[in-house]
Amino acid sequence: MRIYLVVMDETEEAKHALRFASLRAMKTGGSVHILALVPQQTFNAFGGVQATIEQEARERAEVMANNAAGNIFGEMGKMPVIAVRPGAAADVITKYLEEHGDIAALVLGTSHEGGKDPLVAHFASRASSLPCPLYLVPGGLSKERLEELA
Repeated sequence: MRIYLVVMDETEEAKHALRFASLRAMKTGGSVHILALVPQQTFNAFGGVQATIEQEARERAEVMANNAAGNIFGEMGKMPVIAVRPGAAADVITKYLEEHGDIAALVLGTSHEGGKDPLVAHFASRASSLPCPLYLVPGGLSKERLEELA
């Protein structure tokens, strides 16, 4: 079974990538894994405050991933696998790919405005050494075109 890994955050690019991955999974009899990242905190507060900040960030990521999963379930009738992980994005994704050797593709969305996305740049520059294909979903695709291509 083909598994499409989508890195989920609150951007339109991620939603676009998730839409593409869920359509591909539906058409190929595959499934979707949603990897929600908990951003690293750039400062250190006192112990209790820091723990609260980190817990709130994790809860936001979990809610976002669960909402996205609910949308996919409503459309596909199949619940995606959800993982919420803290850490540096590229490192977390690389480790997830290593842990799940059955992933058929890493699906990332690109910005509609053409801005440089550090995650896209990181994995595109290492595409030849990834354990699976890298799908970059252009942010400027219309909903209709996205559905045609999937």
